[in-house]
Amino acid sequence: MRPRDIAGKTRRRNAAEQLAELVAVESKIKKATAELKAIVLARGSRVMGLHGVGPVVAARVLADVGDVARFADRNRFASWTGTAPLDASSGEQNRHRLSRAGNRRMDHMIHIAAISQIRLDTDGRAYYRRKRVEGKKPLEAIRCLKRRISDSIYRQLLGDLQLAAVEDVGTGQGGHCRATQESSAVDLPLLIDTSDRPLPGPAEKTLRRTG
Repeated sequence: MRPRDIAGKTRRRNAAEQLAELVAVESKIKKATAELKAIVLARGSRVMGLHGVGPVVAARVLADVGDVARFADRNRFASWTGTAPLDASSGEQNRHRLSRAGNRRMDHMIHIAAISQIRLDTDGRAYYRRKRVEGKKPLEAIRCLKRRISDSIYRQLLGDLQLAAVEDVGTGQGGHCRATQESSAVDLPLLIDTSDRPLPGPAEKTLRRTG
């Protein structure tokens, strides 16, 4: 568009400036996303292999979860992520709703993954549609899908942890066990404090008894 009046030229200039800002922001987002992807891959995590889990979601998951071994099972993990259903039954209606507790950031990340799966031709979309056919409302079907994604993330994080443990104790060349970079302080003998050491026995006699 090439307006000739002053108002039109002003709108065109403002639109061009805003478009340039959006292009710059998009470039920064792409750069940051690439950096997050490199960080996730450097951690040896395969969580991005799940549908709907991109670099941003994966990075947030790894940052917030930390050591997945601190969760006893997938149910505890789902309770922490806020995807464990809460009973909201009334009378003869058997219903559940999303939990408002747990880590809200994790719940938001899993929600992004759920919406991505619904939009694409994935197993998640098929699962969502089955729940809708069963009579569940859209929010209830999304809740079920989010719980399923939470379980998938938990299994994948456990798999990554087990794979890392196998690699740490793997054998190197010559069949010798490869040493890890971490200190094996747990295998060292405990230091005994001075007050805990056994007292020395009586000294041997070196002087002869005189007459």
